[in-house]
Amino acid sequence: MIPGDAVLDAFINANILFVVAFVLWRAARFALDHAGLKHAYATQLKLLNTVFVAIVLSPFLILGLTALQSALGQGVNVNLSDMVVSYYLNGGFEMRATEFERLMSMRDTFTADVMRAGSWVAWAAIAAFVVGLAIGTVRLVFSTYCLHKIVSVSYAWRKFGRLRIRLSDKTLVPFSTRGLRNYYVVIPSNMLGNADELKVSLAHEFQHLRQGDIEWEILLEALKPFFFLNPAYHAWKRQVEDLRELSCDSQVLASGRVGVRAYCETLLSVCQQTLRRDRVFVVAVPKVTLVTADRSALRDGKMSFLEQRITTLLDARSLSYPRLVYAALILPLLAAIMITAMAIQSPGDWSHDRLMLSTVVNLERLEEINRLSTFGRVRN
Repeated sequence: MIPGDAVLDAFINANILFVVAFVLWRAARFALDHAGLKHAYATQLKLLNTVFVAIVLSPFLILGLTALQSALGQGVNVNLSDMVVSYYLNGGFEMRATEFERLMSMRDTFTADVMRAGSWVAWAAIAAFVVGLAIGTVRLVFSTYCLHKIVSVSYAWRKFGRLRIRLSDKTLVPFSTRGLRNYYVVIPSNMLGNADELKVSLAHEFQHLRQGDIEWEILLEALKPFFFLNPAYHAWKRQVEDLRELSCDSQVLASGRVGVRAYCETLLSVCQQTLRRDRVFVVAVPKVTLVTADRSALRDGKMSFLEQRITTLLDARSLSYPRLVYAALILPLLAAIMITAMAIQSPGDWSHDRLMLSTVVNLERLEEINRLSTFGRVRN
């Protein structure tokens, strides 16, 4: 059985990694934009998904790297805590050893405090996590129920293997989702009277299925309650949602089966319908839709995501050597994630530097005891 403190430690590391990975991703996207690769949306989406998998698997990867270092002998120590201790002992900065030790052990102290619920800070952290998890779980269960309700009351129209195309009078926006076995593409019934909109909607949702966007949406929504309090996770999810739509748009147009004008007109028409959509459809997840209305952008006077999509469609470009671009970016990103994951691990056995620090701390404490004893004798 895995100890509770190890689980808590891994959870803290995952939250830190999401923050670091999002910062690295923003830097990578900045580099892509300035290298003329802004429109490489499929590659960017693939990068995000790969880094996400690396974060989730990082505890197992760290165990593998640690075992490999042990088998090969002494490896390179990249633990951040050990490096800071070494820097301090070499005179990198001035601070009392007792204060420095207290600062370096804050995380271990917090972890132990939370495990035994020993202070109001620990209780506040536990309460915040439990409330966030409860809100996220209730929202997910209710949203899944709403989605199931929309799909269950729709009408069967076409069937191809595990794919089910259904017509609905309850939604104005095409979307796709899946069950335990079958995939579902739900189309508003009124689209049967407009061949262009129907063609665009089906092509768009089929592309989502080919990209595996449904599975990624399910995974991100399932983990969302656990990272409810981490803003980097929410920002990461929004990036994935935006990139998968931009990637899907570019891939559908690249196939040549749908014209740009028909595609843009469909997006505008469906978006106009979404402004009148019901609340049940808004909260229903996990699903991927053709388009959604960005009400906050309309209210704040900013460029909406729909406007960005249409601008991108009108300025569509094909990427040369996408695999080469992907490889050139994913290798340094994964290396940075792995180094960070190793750096933020709790230090293992006592190193020479930590023994030296402990000795200095004990000497300071002994000096303080002698000082107080001498002060007491002088007063007497």
